[in-house]
Amino acid sequence: MNPHPPNPAQPLLQPAPQIEFDRSWFEDLNSRLDKGGPWDDWKLFNLAMEAENASLVSSFEEILCLSHIHGVEPLPHQTETARKVLFEMRGRAILADEVGLGKTIEAGLILKEYMIRGLVRKALILVPASLVLQWVRELNQKFAIPAVAQKKQHSWDNDIVVASMDTAKRDPHKAILLNNEYDMVIVDEAHKLKNKKTTNYQFMIQLRKKYCLLLTATPVQNDLSELFNLINLLKPGQLGGQGDFAANFVVDKRIPKNEEKLKEELSKVMIRNRRSDGDLEFTKRIVRNIHVELSPEEKQLYDGVTSFVKDQYHAAGGDLSSMLSLVTLQREVCSSRDAVFVTLVNLSKKLAPDSPLRDRIWDLVGIIKTIQANSKAEKAMELIREMNDKVILFTEYRATQEYLLKYFRERNMTAVPYRGGMNRGKKDWMMDLFRGRAQVMIATEAGGEGINLQFCHQMINFDLPWNPMRVEQRIGRVHRLGQKNDVKIYNLSTKGTIEEHILNLLHEKINMFEMVIGGLDVILERFEKEHSLEKSIYKILLESQSDEEIASRVDSLGRSLHKLKDELVKEPPKESSGTKLTELMGG
Repeated sequence: MNPHPPNPAQPLLQPAPQIEFDRSWFEDLNSRLDKGGPWDDWKLFNLAMEAENASLVSSFEEILCLSHIHGVEPLPHQTETARKVLFEMRGRAILADEVGLGKTIEAGLILKEYMIRGLVRKALILVPASLVLQWVRELNQKFAIPAVAQKKQHSWDNDIVVASMDTAKRDPHKAILLNNEYDMVIVDEAHKLKNKKTTNYQFMIQLRKKYCLLLTATPVQNDLSELFNLINLLKPGQLGGQGDFAANFVVDKRIPKNEEKLKEELSKVMIRNRRSDGDLEFTKRIVRNIHVELSPEEKQLYDGVTSFVKDQYHAAGGDLSSMLSLVTLQREVCSSRDAVFVTLVNLSKKLAPDSPLRDRIWDLVGIIKTIQANSKAEKAMELIREMNDKVILFTEYRATQEYLLKYFRERNMTAVPYRGGMNRGKKDWMMDLFRGRAQVMIATEAGGEGINLQFCHQMINFDLPWNPMRVEQRIGRVHRLGQKNDVKIYNLSTKGTIEEHILNLLHEKINMFEMVIGGLDVILERFEKEHSLEKSIYKILLESQSDEEIASRVDSLGRSLHKLKDELVKEPPKESSGTKLTELMGG
């Protein structure tokens, strides 16, 4: 008998417990089906497909980096140069394009391509101090390459470093760099490596590097051994040893033999694009030659200096080598009284106290003290006010630069200097001031190398170098790829002085200001096989008895240059033992 009968008040079965089901996955599935499939959104799928297609390489020789750069649109000659270096030269090359054709762009393309392919991670870029920030800016903005400027010792730890050669070759930096191994080393203005006895060259030889680019518009100037040295940096043994090279390819230091074979060897390591080669479109050069009348006091100083220099030349028995510093006096007097004053004082200090020359020098200083104005400076100010635009003014002399800065400042003209001797930071600061605020930049020859000034298209040559290639280097700062405006060049020359004859030689005889330089280096090299152009002018200046004789001899010199220019236009370079150095590079 069940002692505990069921309680009729309680149900016999307990209710089932409540179970919660997560239906979110089902709702998500329905949602995805509505959108076009259970895997992903259709638009995202298409984007993924595009990304995959973009990463496919259709050809081994395809340049991949072109789809990864946004700040620059490379020109055909630049992409072709990059392709040659990558696929024919295996990343070791001399980029020897003429001034203004974009060697930096070519180097950026090559570096970016190797980085995308995973072949370069660590790179060192060595440039003149004044160009460090310009390189950093271009690599970052145009190629999205995270380059940094070397500032402190720890900067070397970065993957892509831009530094000055002068810093890199000094301890303690030198020891750090020689301890590293670089995937790529790039050297700008590499003509400074041509002498194998220099610390620059020895440092480069010791750097461990897989790929190497040397950038220079002037890979060879004086003799073939310079060319051998540069190529030996890139590919040791490419031309044999020094003795083999001399035996196989050299007649004398400037004339090669076996030209075709040498050209073939050069083509394996060097690319030189010329302005005259392709379909490159440059703006025009518009030239005005401004003849300045000297004041009576300025003319008296010029005549006095000329007489002094000629007397010393004849006293030295016509030895030109001892006269070059004195000829500088005659050039300076055409620039400013300040420039000639500094040289006269320094010359006086080197003479014995009882030297009769000291009296003549101080007579000239006395004339300087009577000069109250600078006719050239007045003309330059007049031109700049007419332009009402940015202008770069070039002078050869630091004292003239200082004078002009003071002269412009006193007349409420905003001007900034640019010269060698300034540290990197100050040069960059001057460039930024010129770009943003100042109307005038007054530059010495340091401004003729490396810097890009496409935002300016007015230029004044306050005084002219006697070497036409240096004049072209100046013009190349503004007349280059990327310049949107016609470039206006104003050449100042003082009437009745050697300057007037030099301007006539450069402008009338070889028309160098207007022509887009392609053959100028070849013309000069052919001429200078026997004579230096500058020394030829010195001799004319020192030996002529009158202004008429100077004019006649300069005219004869001009005809010689003009004849060479005509020959270059009419006849292709001939295959002979007389082939010149620039012809080997496609000149």
